[in-house]
Amino acid sequence: MVPVGPADRFDAFRALAGRHGRAGDELIESLAQARAATSDGPEVWAPSTAARAGLPGAAGLGPAAYYADLAAPHGRRHVRVCAATACFAAQCGRHLVDVANELGVAPGTCSPDGAVSVQEVRCLGYCYTGPAALDGDVPCTGPGLAAQLAAREPPWAPVIPASDDTGDPVLLGGVLAGESAWRVWPETVTTASAEDVRREVAVSGLRGRGGAGFRVAAKWEAVGRAPDCVVVANGDEGDPGSYADRLLMEADPGRVLEGLALACFACGARRGVVLVRSEYPAALARMREAVRQAYAGGHLGPEVHGTAVGLDIRIVAGAGSYVAGEETALIAGLEGGRGCARARPPYPTEHGLWDAPTVVNNVETLAAVPWIVRRGGAAYARRGTPAETGTKLVCLSERFARPGCHEVEIGTPVRRIVTELGGGLKDGAVLAALQVGGPLGGFLAPDALDVPLSEEGLSARGASLGHAGLVAFDRRTAPREVLRHVWEFAAAESCGACSPCRVGSRRGLEWASGGAPPDREWARLSRVLAEASLCAFGRRIPPAVRSLARAYGEDRPAGWDP
Repeated sequence: MVPVGPADRFDAFRALAGRHGRAGDELIESLAQARAATSDGPEVWAPSTAARAGLPGAAGLGPAAYYADLAAPHGRRHVRVCAATACFAAQCGRHLVDVANELGVAPGTCSPDGAVSVQEVRCLGYCYTGPAALDGDVPCTGPGLAAQLAAREPPWAPVIPASDDTGDPVLLGGVLAGESAWRVWPETVTTASAEDVRREVAVSGLRGRGGAGFRVAAKWEAVGRAPDCVVVANGDEGDPGSYADRLLMEADPGRVLEGLALACFACGARRGVVLVRSEYPAALARMREAVRQAYAGGHLGPEVHGTAVGLDIRIVAGAGSYVAGEETALIAGLEGGRGCARARPPYPTEHGLWDAPTVVNNVETLAAVPWIVRRGGAAYARRGTPAETGTKLVCLSERFARPGCHEVEIGTPVRRIVTELGGGLKDGAVLAALQVGGPLGGFLAPDALDVPLSEEGLSARGASLGHAGLVAFDRRTAPREVLRHVWEFAAAESCGACSPCRVGSRRGLEWASGGAPPDREWARLSRVLAEASLCAFGRRIPPAVRSLARAYGEDRPAGWDP
């Protein structure tokens, strides 16, 4: 038997795939191709797809029934409609009904003749101009969404507004000033050492920007420069309200790849992977083209810029799952399995992709590395706060007068971001609650915005930095509807790997939909979710609900006391 992992943990799928040349590497892509060719359910085409790869039928049916893109019915015309937080806040969710009426197809179904299907998804990265939909790969956004899908109006999707509030952007130099990428990598790989890169990143204090906030240098150090290690760029930006990674991958893909190359060099990795969520088709195309150009320019390949360093990078498309952005779930998906969180330890830096030591860094994190290596870690560390250094991309939703992506220093007051950068709410609307860091990041009341944009500052108010998406709710949306929306997201996106989250999220949705105050039952369930969930998704549900109750104060739904 081929060794597939630690002696105390056997993974049957890894063993099977390993005996067939790691066939799981291409399995999700093969399933996606099969899905696009038929309106039949996964039970019809998934087993045969797996069989062609030398795997049992269950190996194909498992992920095909799990990932939203594969499980959803597909017609010859497939429309993905965003039901995420910013699009929900834009029209209180009415756009879903409007689209269904215009197309004559309810979300989650396909027309009887197989002509049109509608899939309800959670975030397409158009939070600044919602509500939004993808008609095939063509984006349609704004108040006229339904009319665009009905062909009464042309498709409309403005570019992401972006600005710098720092005076010297770390991340948006290419987007705003046209600074070219690949200026740091050639000199570094030919004249510097891996230790030089690791030292500068350690001095910088850079933390992961995907939500966990783990020190990047410590994660790199943990792989121990193992000869078979791999670095994964996580572009599965699933937090509704955030589109920073989409902006970077579409507008400056070379910088993302350069950051990944530097990370691979620092870790001693000869392989890199970029996972781009399927809801970002333009980003996927730009990243693939950027990789082609990087090989042509000598930045990638067997002997990079005439050195002994070899580096290969491949781009992989996701298949529609929020939890699959969690690093262990992401790795499971890259191997061709269901994107469910795995128990830790062992950590990915010990046993990750195909059991190799694996570093997973998010796109925004990696995009900061070229600046740090070029300008020095100390220069980066002088920005932000002593405990949380550097800058952050903050995304403002459609309800703001000036929505868009803004680069700010960590520690910038949230109130300043809302009132000055965002210009307050559009049309003179009054802020009722501000969601920070995604649907499970937490909520702030209008009088609680005098808090620094940092994990430390926000956690003290029951919120979380996350991807730093800010979604504004005005008074048109009732608090109970916001509460139900949070529970709908939790129930739909729970990966189901652990009972507390799988059962608890559905129970919470029943309470929120039924209108009956849960009272003591909620107190018990919140403890189970927070203490027994396998990953941060389930553990974050109770504090998110409690922060919502605090934000709405006396208007909060009865029985959900903070």
